[in-house]
Amino acid sequence: MQYRLTPIAAALALAFIAPLTYSLPAGAQTAPVQSDARPDQALPSVTVNASADASSEGLPPAYAGGQVARGGRVGFLGNKDFLETPFNSIAYTEQLIKDQQAKGVGDVLLNDPTIRVTRGYGNYQESYMIRGFITNSDDLAYNGLYGLLPRQYVAAEMLERVEVFRGASAFLNGATPGGNAIGGTINLLPKRASSEPTTQFTAGIESGGQTYMAADIGRRFGPDDRLGLRLNAVRRAGGTAVDNENRELNMATIGVDYRGNGFRLSADLGLQEYNLSATRPSVRIATAPAGYVPSVPGASTNYGQKWFYSNERDLFGTVRGEWDLAQDVTSWFALGMRQGTENNSLATPNVNAANGNFTSNRFDNSREDYVWTGEVGIRGKFATGALKHSVSASASSYWQDSRNAYAMSTNVATTGNLYSPGSSAQPALNFFGGSLANPQTTIKTQLSSIALADTLSVLEDRLQLTLGGRYQRLKTINYDFNTHLQGDYYNNGTVTPVAGLVYKLTKEVSLYGNYIEGLQPGTKVSDTTATNFGAMLAPYKSKQKEVGVKYDAGKIGLTVAVFSIEKPNVITVGPAAAPTYTASGKQENKGVEIGAFGEPVRGLHLLAGLTLLDAKQKRTQNGIYDGKDAIGTAKTMANVGADWDIPGVQGLSVSGRVIYTSKQYADSANTQGIPAWTRLDVGARYMTDIGGKAVTLRGGIQNLANRSYWESAGGSSALGYLVQNAPRTFVTSASIDF
Repeated sequence: MQYRLTPIAAALALAFIAPLTYSLPAGAQTAPVQSDARPDQALPSVTVNASADASSEGLPPAYAGGQVARGGRVGFLGNKDFLETPFNSIAYTEQLIKDQQAKGVGDVLLNDPTIRVTRGYGNYQESYMIRGFITNSDDLAYNGLYGLLPRQYVAAEMLERVEVFRGASAFLNGATPGGNAIGGTINLLPKRASSEPTTQFTAGIESGGQTYMAADIGRRFGPDDRLGLRLNAVRRAGGTAVDNENRELNMATIGVDYRGNGFRLSADLGLQEYNLSATRPSVRIATAPAGYVPSVPGASTNYGQKWFYSNERDLFGTVRGEWDLAQDVTSWFALGMRQGTENNSLATPNVNAANGNFTSNRFDNSREDYVWTGEVGIRGKFATGALKHSVSASASSYWQDSRNAYAMSTNVATTGNLYSPGSSAQPALNFFGGSLANPQTTIKTQLSSIALADTLSVLEDRLQLTLGGRYQRLKTINYDFNTHLQGDYYNNGTVTPVAGLVYKLTKEVSLYGNYIEGLQPGTKVSDTTATNFGAMLAPYKSKQKEVGVKYDAGKIGLTVAVFSIEKPNVITVGPAAAPTYTASGKQENKGVEIGAFGEPVRGLHLLAGLTLLDAKQKRTQNGIYDGKDAIGTAKTMANVGADWDIPGVQGLSVSGRVIYTSKQYADSANTQGIPAWTRLDVGARYMTDIGGKAVTLRGGIQNLANRSYWESAGGSSALGYLVQNAPRTFVTSASIDF
């Protein structure tokens, strides 16, 4: 593969060269270096005192074992300990990201038994099925703000924490720009400089010849170390374990924070390029025999074409501030921006015969996004007699200008076979929507909201009740691809309430329950035969009820949640010749989630869980699919991961992880099912001291048995499509701390 020196690649090279001429501040030479070692091993660990959200308490500390945190962000309510939260959430740490050599957010979420990673419809966008509903990477939050991160993929090296909030969250976070995330949201926290200097360099290689280089540099300066800087730079380039597939990632971020007297500031700026070529696509099942699902090809088989590509480049940044107005009153603000560009040439195979034959049509698109978002808020505590109050209020705004163009080859389809892939010439484009070279505005999105909440507590905070509501206004304007004239217009608002209860039976055990809603923008009726043609349907409000119990034994944490989420769907009523479109359809997902994490015995770090899900279609069109499973949902998902520090061999650890997912359906009629699958990953890590430098060697094998299976069956907008798993992949790296 021919390499090119992009702006990010240059930044990465500079990051590697800088330490050769960098002189530490006076006194810093004697400070202990950062290491990936755990507290019970010889090499020291790092205590992080700064936080991405500029809060005075800093990040919630890591739980025993270091893989997850004791708590995380609960929307505009701020950081909370998991025992104090009337919701089910988890936060994965930087230590877990490093130890597992995670490349992106999806790799981190492989540890979560409530989530399965999939793709968007017809593209390579990373998406996540949470509680049986899809959350696209469009709707990831960055330090509490939506829409700021690259849409297709986010590199893990920039992240301090990956926080997963399970369930509806319109009250806590507002509606997502992409209009999904009904089953959960994901908040990503950028790194901050710790109290100890960081100068770490990593190099590695994985199957397919993909090489890896990364730099992580952090320092604190000034009196009391008030100013912090954290630089991360990454480059990955080369093939993958899939035949002929190539991926290139270049990323650089810088985080700054300042701790003043009574105020705190933080800011981040990032640039990421993510380029794919000859990438294996997803698969649709077209006119094959009824109920047919193609058997999965060999794990490394690539039925994509050499001319497939997907390139993405994003510049993004945030700034946050927090002021202590009084002893128990704090105000904050946050601002963010993103400028992103995407270009693709794709063609999804449509399998149309039992022998795996398929046809596909070329589809190219070009996209530019310009995003601005912000939030202001205030939080305070006071008491009225024996009743304590913690009141939070916020106002937020989101603005996006999305410019799109597309082109297709409608008269020429390429042909192929899943099991004997060959090369096809790139068809000419003959149908255009806008100019690929100069995409124009096709949609403007504006979201605004105000929210108010009060957490009331009595009995020495053993009983806590959170009540609140958010008024959200959703506005979208669509423009014609070719004429650029304004078309459909949507402007509607609604209130989403919340009620959450926590009762602490003991210091170690909490019972909780909640009612909370999700919010999606309504759609415009475009069927000219409909009685309500041209009408804008009201926003769709999903309703969640949940109860659970949490247990903190000090070394091991346990959570159990039982939930039900009802989501409206659009169906028609009345005669077929003159239908009326309504949101009276329904999907109901019920489930049980069980999680365990911590260090039950010295040196054994556990992360495990089980999800039992019953996702049913209800009130479907004419009742035809009533009682059928929703597309892309599995009834059983289980994860068991363990990391063991070998006794008697200082610095040596081994790890293993088993992921199980039961059968899924790719169609609403439940005739096209993909089999259950199990994946086994193993790894080892050795930490030592070489010449006074902390050195960490890591090795891992993903999909140890090299099994082939359909990993997911879609889920984007209730559409079915098959995504194949990655083959056995060897990953190795070496890190050195200066």
